[in-house]
Amino acid sequence: MSPGDEVVVALDVGGTGMKCALVRPDGATVHAERHATDAARGPEAVVGTILDVAEGLAGKARADGLTPVACGIAVPGVVDEARGVAVWSANVGFRDVPLRDLAWERLGLPTALGHDVRVGGLAEARLGAGRDAGHVLFVAIGTGIAAAHVVDGSAAVGAHGAAGEIGHILVRPDGPRCGCGRPGCLEAVASASAIGRRYAELSGAPATAAEVTDRAAAGEPLAGRVWREAVEALADGLATGQALFDVATIVIGGGLAQAGPRLFDPLRTALRERLTFHREPRLVAAALGDEAGCLGAALLALDTLAKESR
Repeated sequence: MSPGDEVVVALDVGGTGMKCALVRPDGATVHAERHATDAARGPEAVVGTILDVAEGLAGKARADGLTPVACGIAVPGVVDEARGVAVWSANVGFRDVPLRDLAWERLGLPTALGHDVRVGGLAEARLGAGRDAGHVLFVAIGTGIAAAHVVDGSAAVGAHGAAGEIGHILVRPDGPRCGCGRPGCLEAVASASAIGRRYAELSGAPATAAEVTDRAAAGEPLAGRVWREAVEALADGLATGQALFDVATIVIGGGLAQAGPRLFDPLRTALRERLTFHREPRLVAAALGDEAGCLGAALLALDTLAKESR
C-alpha cells in the first residue's frame, strides 16, 4: 500500500439526504454519491442505511485498487465526539446512538463521528474560504443557524458537544418564538426559514428567502423591510461572535449565502457599524458548497487516525 492509494470513507448525513464520498488525505474527492436519508422510516432504519452505504463505499474503494484507512461520519444535532455518540437530532430522530462504534464494528475501520456544521467549518478553514486564516468562524445559515469556531485547524466542541449554537444568541427579546422555545433567538429572525415566515406573516403570501431577496432587490418595500430586519439581526449575532472569538475570518455558508452581494454588502456595513475596539474580520462566502460536510468528515477521521497512531 502506498500513501497515494489511501482514502477515507466520508458521509454527511442530513434529514433529507446523505452526501457520501471517498476522499484522499489531501482533500481530493475520488468518488461521490448521494442517497436518501428518509428519516421518516425511523432512526434504526437510518442507521442501517448509513452503515450499508459506508460498507459499500469501502468495498468500492477496494475494488478500485484503493485502501480505505478510516471512516468519517457527520450528523446534525448534538454530538458527543469523544464518545462517538449522536446524542440528539430532531432531523434524523437520533437519541444516544453509538454511531462510531457501530461503524467500527461493521467496517473494521477507525471511525470518527462529528457535528455537520463543525466538520463543514473544519473543511472551510483548512481547504476552503478560511484557509490560512488561523482563526475562523464558520456560520451556516439555512433552515436554522449554527456555527463552528476553528482555531489552527481544530473546531471547538464544547463541554457537552454543543459548541457553536450561535443561532440561539438572543438578539430580539420581543421577537418571534424560536423552535428552542425562547423568543428572540437569532435563528428565529435571520434564518432562511425565518425570513420566508416573516414575509408571509406581513404579506399574507408564502415566499422563500430567495424570493424575498429578489423582491427586495427589485424595490418591493415590504420585502426590503424584511430583508433589512434579517441583515440587522445577523449583524448583531456576528458582532457578538466577534466579541467572543476575535477571529480573522468569518465564513458564511448555507442557503442564504447564495444571495451573494445582496447579503454580504449590507451585512459587512452593518457589522462594521457595530464594532468598536474589536478588529473587523474578513467576511467571505463559503467556497466548498455542499461538499464541505463530506470533506470535513474525512478530515476529522484523518485527525483521529493521526492521534491514535502517536
